[in-house]
Amino acid sequence: MFEWFSNIQWEYLYDFELAVDSLPFLMEGLKITVIIASFSMFFSLVLGILLGVARMSKYWFLRLPARVYISFMRGTPLLVFIFILYYGFPVIGIEFTSAIVAGIVGVSLNFAAYSAEVVRSSIMSVPKGQWEAAASLQMNYVQTMTKIIIPQATRIALPPTFSIFMDVVKGTSLASVITVQELLYSARLISGRTYDSMTMYITAASSIGLYASSLGISKIVWKRDITAI
Repeated sequence: MFEWFSNIQWEYLYDFELAVDSLPFLMEGLKITVIIASFSMFFSLVLGILLGVARMSKYWFLRLPARVYISFMRGTPLLVFIFILYYGFPVIGIEFTSAIVAGIVGVSLNFAAYSAEVVRSSIMSVPKGQWEAAASLQMNYVQTMTKIIIPQATRIALPPTFSIFMDVVKGTSLASVITVQELLYSARLISGRTYDSMTMYITAASSIGLYASSLGISKIVWKRDITAI
């Protein structure tokens, strides 16, 4: 085993000089990654809240479509869905202004299903006694949700929501298959020119890992601040 380890040609595994020289180009790709991830986080959360509330509705015409949508999206690979959006929808007359927009829509719609389940489970985790207490104070549904249920559900939903955001960041790399020049696509272009795939993909993975880790740190800080309230 040690002989195998000593025989590794480390200079071919990672070229530090190439990585440094390629950073400006990779950072341009990282900007696109951050843009896609940021918009996708926002839209997936907003749509997830609406779907989560609809999933719990007493009206079947709200509950059933939300349930079907969530089941479909959670069971469909994101890569396939992005392909359908960008290459399939033009067949029925729906075209996106750019590949970036298609990437944002695809990631947002997919992860909204996961956000919806977080919202639903968080609301259901609030003790039943809180609902009864609100009813005893003659609060209506909107008052109960905004003043009693949502503040408590937010504390429960925060950790899994940030975990979904981290998955969103990693999911943006799939937008490269529809020619979005994000971080992975940029790394692929450089590796095709230099024939050094390991250096570029390790650098790209490290950049994505640092960005996702920053969300993990934010989760810890937010959780601490909300718990202190």
